[in-house]
Amino acid sequence: MTMKTVGKRSEPTITFHASADNLREGARFNEETQRIAGKNFALIPKGVYHFKTHEEANAHWNTYCVKEVVRRNTK
Repeated sequence: MTMKTVGKRSEPTITFHASADNLREGARFNEETQRIAGKNFALIPKGVYHFKTHEEANAHWNTYCVKEVVRRNTK
């Protein structure tokens, strides 16, 4: 089985010098995530959460992700 490459974008290299291209790409990413989220986006209620394990944190995240998907698809 061979891997299929989709798209042409490459990961930016990590440097000690700022790049206007990376800043522009980051701004585009931020704007797109805000557009996707919309105004009524409250995936996880605000607060401080403490978990004993990564599994607990993942379960918490998954619970609210599922609730959000169900909420959006039942409108």
